[in-house]
Amino acid sequence: MKKITLQINHKEYEANEGETIIQVTKKNKIHVPYLCYWKYLEPFGQCKMCVVEVDGNLGPVTACNTPVWDGMSVITESDNITELRRSNLRLILANHPNDCMTCEKTGMCKLQNYAYQFGVHAEWSQQTIRKYYENPNNGVIEWDRDKCIMCTRCSRTCAEIQGSYALGFKAGGFTALGTPNKSNISKLGDCELCGQCIDACPVGSLQELSAKGKGRVWEFEKVRTTCTYCGTGCNYYFNVKNKKIVSISECFDAPVNNKGSLCVKGRFGYEHIHHKDRLTTPLIRKNGKLEEASWDEAITLIATKFKEIKKKHGPDSLGFLSSSRCTNEENYIFQKMARMMGTNNVDNCARVCHSASVSGLAACYGSGAATNSFGQIPDAELLFIIGANPYEAHPIVGLKVKEAINNGARLIVGDPRRTQLVDMADIWLNLIPGTNIALLNGIINVIISEGLEDEEFIKNRTEGFDELKKGVKKYTPEYVSGITGVAKDRIIDAARLYATTDKAMIIYSLGMTEHTTGTYNVMSLANLATVTGHLGRSHVGINPTRGQNNVQGACDMGALPNVYVGYQAVGDRKAQKKFENAWGVKLDDKKGLTCTEMDIAMNKGKLKAYYVYGEDPAMTNANVNFVKSGLKKLEFLVVQDILPTETSEFADVILPGSSHAEKDGTFTNGERRIQRVRKAIEPLCGKADWETICLVANAFGIKNMNYSSPSEIWDELASLAPMFAGVNFEKLEPDGIQWPCPDIDHPGTAIMYTEKFNRPNGKAKFNFQDHIASAELPDDKYPLILSTGRRRQHYNNGSMTRRAITIFNQWPEESLELNPFDARRFNIKDSEKVLASSRRGEMEVKVHITDRVQPGITFLAFHNRDALTNLLTNDALDPVCKIPEYKSCAIKIEKLDGHE
Repeated sequence: MKKITLQINHKEYEANEGETIIQVTKKNKIHVPYLCYWKYLEPFGQCKMCVVEVDGNLGPVTACNTPVWDGMSVITESDNITELRRSNLRLILANHPNDCMTCEKTGMCKLQNYAYQFGVHAEWSQQTIRKYYENPNNGVIEWDRDKCIMCTRCSRTCAEIQGSYALGFKAGGFTALGTPNKSNISKLGDCELCGQCIDACPVGSLQELSAKGKGRVWEFEKVRTTCTYCGTGCNYYFNVKNKKIVSISECFDAPVNNKGSLCVKGRFGYEHIHHKDRLTTPLIRKNGKLEEASWDEAITLIATKFKEIKKKHGPDSLGFLSSSRCTNEENYIFQKMARMMGTNNVDNCARVCHSASVSGLAACYGSGAATNSFGQIPDAELLFIIGANPYEAHPIVGLKVKEAINNGARLIVGDPRRTQLVDMADIWLNLIPGTNIALLNGIINVIISEGLEDEEFIKNRTEGFDELKKGVKKYTPEYVSGITGVAKDRIIDAARLYATTDKAMIIYSLGMTEHTTGTYNVMSLANLATVTGHLGRSHVGINPTRGQNNVQGACDMGALPNVYVGYQAVGDRKAQKKFENAWGVKLDDKKGLTCTEMDIAMNKGKLKAYYVYGEDPAMTNANVNFVKSGLKKLEFLVVQDILPTETSEFADVILPGSSHAEKDGTFTNGERRIQRVRKAIEPLCGKADWETICLVANAFGIKNMNYSSPSEIWDELASLAPMFAGVNFEKLEPDGIQWPCPDIDHPGTAIMYTEKFNRPNGKAKFNFQDHIASAELPDDKYPLILSTGRRRQHYNNGSMTRRAITIFNQWPEESLELNPFDARRFNIKDSEKVLASSRRGEMEVKVHITDRVQPGITFLAFHNRDALTNLLTNDALDPVCKIPEYKSCAIKIEKLDGHE
């Protein structure tokens, strides 16, 4: 970029050609006031507070939208400029209420600060003040339009960053009116409840309803942390007053959400922290009822029962389910405790979401994680999003996708459901659930047939291409269309577009993994990225979006039955010896049970005691009737959690947990970024989770389980895992580190496989797989396919978001999405309650008739216990990674007698 030289206030500065005056002044810490300018938005020049003088101009110019030029001379402060700014302030204040004493924005209001700075009084012309008696609010955000200064930062933020266009303005001057872009004023248009408009507003016009009256900005202690919801890894600040979380505010210098963006859950989903249902004291079941107990009593009982069962039935009668919601440090010591008890029966919820990613990507590349970084999405030239809906499930990733599209990127979406991303797509591959392998083989067939493969990359950096080429030969577009339902022309167009675009990035999620062919689906997707050479450089790669905040980290920490921390195999004698020496105990050398296999073992009476930490298998595992049957057969069940769950109803002992606001440690997001989690308040139950785990381990008689802090725990695990050897808490400040980071001088790894893959020969491996049908297909008795997913407003089992009343009210109940064709076919009306049933269970649920789903396919999310979706889902398992087939099972729907 060309450099130029200019003068500001008679001092010389260097700038980049194309920068505006205000960008140069801010960079050089020269104060220029502004109200409508925001660095994330296109300059607007509305407020005129940023006026400056420029030599050669007849009058002052606005600094926000005036580009600099070589030799320019700028004056930012003069008597004339001060008077102009003062006059502009008078005009703004003439139409602004004088209620600073009760305004929520007091102390951080730019208008208030400038009025003080320039000595402008609000009484100058208050006769002309507007008064709007109808202020929109949607139960989350309130728009006090009397305070609006028409800077339009909110509407421009909504349009330019969020892409929602929920806010707008009518007329101009004193008659200007901010308004939702919908006729129903209470709905705030197409508002996605991200709250970004609150951050953008320089005054008190837009406010979070639930935070009103809770405190002033100077009363808050601000604590930066990492979000507890999806695996994107957004940062934000807790605002703490009197040892309570009052609200959440943006973190503009965060590595992932670097415009301060948050989704509805991240910004408003904190009310569960102080909810009346929080578990704060241990509970023990006595005479069939859970009663309060002391910590000593509860932990002593746990230790006694586990030791008795181990002695009688052996260590493999014990099971441990770790938590993808909890920190790396907690996961590490939890799996360490399990293994020091003599069993490798330890797992986490990655088993039921992304275990196929771990097994599939590892088979192809040697590592089961994302190859690239979220920050590369906006500058990609093509995004192929398959089996993922980041618009709903990972909204900040969805924002980056929108940004890429605005930058000119093309979009291919592979999804049975017409999601919001499909509306933006160039090509929609509307495949039937369970036909992913056939679709991907068909795309690869076209690429190879037309000579679009990357021959040099294949020759130098891969193996197994001949087998792939032979295997996909029969998967012609015509043949694949018959299997998938996707038109052959779309398959051909997608293949050509992906193969011929230099910066082509794959994003996928559970629509690829949650199948009995999940591992093979991921392998097939890796085949596509590999055959085109879209690996080992920026803006390409294959990138799974992770469902829970630390599902990546839980796997990294060895909360899996087949690997220790850092993916060191349980069957590797060298690795086993290292951990035995470090922990001072003999370790089992055979792979343990996955959590889905533990469900089977419970029902067979082989698993006798189960310690469930921060997970809810009775809500989130497939075929929950089977899961609950197994839980009832256990001799002893321990649940450690922050809130009551479906699983805790079966517990013999409940240990209260600490929320993420009460944690110190680290999470690892979907791009392998290890980030700090910082404690904002003391644990409401009196103990941090890592302390509780250590107390239980000590009661088991385990040594080497005493720590002074999570930092000490991290240092231990990093000393045992080469991929983390260069990471410590100090180095993680402020933006985290992407693993692998093998030594203290290593900067971390934003892009994997730039030189070689993590396989023994350093090459990627093609793994051809034939199409295999789903375990259960529709028939005359069960004629519909059910696929499952997420809602933007909720998270996982819903235990937290259903108690965040602010957002729960936005999606209070689940409904079955049904195509209009099927509604007519079964004589079902919109909002009618039906009985939905599968071969495993049944549930009553309302119907939402929509063309978002295709004929023959239905959709349900799984967050609401009143519509327990996993009563229906199929627990048939992928033979490699043991993931259930959530994304495709056969159901029927029936009218309820007497329902109008």
